[in-house]
Amino acid sequence: MTDTNNNGSPRLDLSDVEHRVGKLVGGGQLWEPCAKSDIRRWVMAMDYVNPIHWDQKFASQTKFGDIVAPQSMAVALDYGHGCQPACVGRIPGSHLIFGGEEWWWYGTHIRPGDRLVQERRFAGYKVTDTKFAGPTMFSNGDTIHRNQHGNLVAKARSTAIRYLAAEAEKRGMYDNLVGEVKRWSREELAEIDRIRHAWLMSNRDGLSPHFEQVQVGDKLPRRVIGPHSIASFTTEYRAFLFSIWGTMYWYAPPGIKDPWINQDPGWVEGFGFDEELALIDPRARDGLYLGPSRGHIDDSKASEVGMSRAYGYGATMAAWNTDYLAFWAGHDGMVRHAKSDFRGPAFESDVTFIDGEVVDKIENSRWGFPVVQVNVRMSNQAGTTVVTSLNEVELPY
Repeated sequence: MTDTNNNGSPRLDLSDVEHRVGKLVGGGQLWEPCAKSDIRRWVMAMDYVNPIHWDQKFASQTKFGDIVAPQSMAVALDYGHGCQPACVGRIPGSHLIFGGEEWWWYGTHIRPGDRLVQERRFAGYKVTDTKFAGPTMFSNGDTIHRNQHGNLVAKARSTAIRYLAAEAEKRGMYDNLVGEVKRWSREELAEIDRIRHAWLMSNRDGLSPHFEQVQVGDKLPRRVIGPHSIASFTTEYRAFLFSIWGTMYWYAPPGIKDPWINQDPGWVEGFGFDEELALIDPRARDGLYLGPSRGHIDDSKASEVGMSRAYGYGATMAAWNTDYLAFWAGHDGMVRHAKSDFRGPAFESDVTFIDGEVVDKIENSRWGFPVVQVNVRMSNQAGTTVVTSLNEVELPY
């Protein structure tokens, strides 16, 4: 039953949310350090062909001397797609989609054998009315990633969009926008393959453009990912280590009264976990078989939460952005800041085109060294924008 205001409009029950603002929260922590197979599985799922992350012989001949993880790997070593600190408090009858991610990287690469530990905090929220679901909460959570030596690797701010699933299903905003599953012709698929191959060859050797050489207005090579499918969505999900049985344990920050760890956020029936049964049968909190991610690979479940068709992951789109920039920056460059806003999901049968343009050069940056600003836009085959991102990239100078 949906809670309503006096005028009969639906209402979000935030009674379990407000008192948690600003507090540290718990969540999952991985038992084991990152392995080479974890890195390879991740870049395979992201279709990120940079050989420094999977080709042992190639990597051994670079300055790294061995396989190194991509910068996007930090979210794969986190719990719940990095969304845990933004999904705090029980809102009955709710569901969640990602609204955006902002990342900062501090110069420490993730290598095989590293074990990341996360500190999480619920930063706050606002409620607005949307065409998608009526009353909608945009909540923010911060995660600090450190390695086993205490070195700061990255900081992330995730934005969760929490809404009443029944209201989104009733409105069906995506029903007419999504259309039918596209059937790609042989010629269209050949063109997708051509663009993909041209991108992977654009900087396979990892050469870094110098700051002085880059000019405002320079275009980055176009990348394409897809067509997206149930198989690709499943492969992406399984590359997040928390989705593998027995890889993580629950952690609560010490000294916090009533820390949010693994409580029920109020998912609608059919999207929740059974934590007790999961102690015997881990499939009960698997996420795809049971749990809130079911809609990503099941059309009928997707429609129940207002998404109309199987769809991709927000954290994945943010990783595409990071990988795209890091590939262009080469072995001597690094993405330092990335702020991605998710305008819409990548639906089954869509392709995602990624285009970047240098929009500024900052010699005296907040980082203490020059960076270039790059605008990135992701769009589908219809030209609809799905992600916009403003980024700061370090290049040799």
